[in-house]
Amino acid sequence: MAISLNISHKRIQKGDVKEFEKLFREYYTPLCNFAFKFTKGIDDAEEIVQELFYNYWKNKENITISVSIKSYLYQATRNRCLKLIEHNKVKGKYSDHVLNQGMEADLSTQSKIEDEELAEIIEETLNNLPQRCREIFELSRFEGLKYTEIAQKLSISIKTVEANMGKALRLIRLSLAKYDQITC
Repeated sequence: MAISLNISHKRIQKGDVKEFEKLFREYYTPLCNFAFKFTKGIDDAEEIVQELFYNYWKNKENITISVSIKSYLYQATRNRCLKLIEHNKVKGKYSDHVLNQGMEADLSTQSKIEDEELAEIIEETLNNLPQRCREIFELSRFEGLKYTEIAQKLSISIKTVEANMGKALRLIRLSLAKYDQITC
């Protein structure tokens, strides 16, 4: 079977759409089920598998598979799941940190002034972002949309959403670092 699967990969590398669709139909659901065991969320599992197939097709000419294509797909899915889990841990730690800081903050007049100054800095930074970048940031942070939802809503790729979110967060961190230097 591994020989026929590697033949399948060679056909896909040559642009055989029917072979790719056959592979997708055969492995999409089992890979989603496999990913779900890691992510515990069907949306995350489906997003991982969809992105895997998208990237496989997009980079088909450059992908070398030394094992069966089935092994390759399962290993790639597992790696993406572990990366998501690690990302979610970091987000969780950051949320806990922010929450703990909020509980410890004293609501004195000075604290309120500082909060207003920070809000102004963040708003000014957001106003200076490129329109698309700001729109993506606001949809994520203020409307609570997931990256896939934003991508669908704006008819752009998830990678574009991720890149713009990274840019927005980087600029906000820079602005806040400048504020931190001024107040210290």
